[in-house]
Amino acid sequence: MIPAWHPHPDVYLLIFVLGAGYWYANSRIRRFSAPRSPGPTRLQWWQWYGGLALIGIASGWPLHDIGEQSLFTMHMVEHMILGLIVPPLLLMGLPRWLADATLGHPKVAPWLRPVSRAIPAFVLFNVAFIVIHWPDAVALMLTNDLAHFGIHTFLFGTAFLMWMPVLSPTASIAKLSRPMQMLYLFLQSLLPTIPASFLTFSSVAIYPVYGDASLAWGLSPVVDQTIAGIVMKLGGGLILWVTIAFIWFRWTSEERNWEQLDSPMPATSR
Repeated sequence: MIPAWHPHPDVYLLIFVLGAGYWYANSRIRRFSAPRSPGPTRLQWWQWYGGLALIGIASGWPLHDIGEQSLFTMHMVEHMILGLIVPPLLLMGLPRWLADATLGHPKVAPWLRPVSRAIPAFVLFNVAFIVIHWPDAVALMLTNDLAHFGIHTFLFGTAFLMWMPVLSPTASIAKLSRPMQMLYLFLQSLLPTIPASFLTFSSVAIYPVYGDASLAWGLSPVVDQTIAGIVMKLGGGLILWVTIAFIWFRWTSEERNWEQLDSPMPATSR
C-alpha cells in the first residue's frame, strides 16, 4: 500500500536553500550588516528548522506519494501542513533584523504590504484554498508534476500572506491589534466549512481521478473524501482556535502588565 521510495529533488533543494540560507545569514551576514541586532533565539532556530522539517514530511515520501496516488485524505493533510502550520512557524522563526532585511526591505515592502493587509490576504488565501480543491485542479496536480509544484507554491504563498496580519515579523508591515487578530482568525476558521461540507456530506466521489485507489487502504472513495473533509474542518479549525487562544492569553497578560504600570504606587509611611 505504501508506494516505493523515490526522491523529491525539488523539495530537498528548497529545504537546503532555506536551511543553509538561514544559517549563513544569521551566522555570517548579520555580523556585518546588523552587528548590533540580536540573532534568532533558540526557539526561533527550532521554529525555522521545524517548519522546514514539516515541508519535508508533507511534500516528501511517503505522505506526498500516498496523497498523490491513493488517498485524498493524505493530500488534505499535506495542504493543512503547508497552509496552516509551516507559514506561521517560518514567520515566527525570522529574527527582526532578517525580517527587516527581506520582507521589510524598501524594494520588497511596497509590493508586499498591499496584499498582506487583512482583507486582501483573507480573500486571496480562501480563494486559493477553494480553487486548489476543485476537482479539475486536483486532477491537474495528480497528472502534471510541474503543475502540482506550482499549485502548492501558490497555496503556500497565499497562506504566508494570510498569516502576515497576525505574525508579521517586521515593523514595515503592520499587524492587526490583538482583538482584531482573534476576529480575523475566527472568520478564517469559518470559511473552510463550505468546501469541507461538500466533501463530508457528498454521497458520490468528487474526485474521479483517484478512481478506486483508496480501496487498497480499506476505504471507499466516498469515505476517503469524507475523512478529508473532516481533516479540513476540524484539523484546520483546531489549529486556528489554538492560535486564537494563545493570542487571547497574550493579550490579557499584556493588559494586566499595563494596568500594573498605570496603577499609582502606594504611599509609604514616613
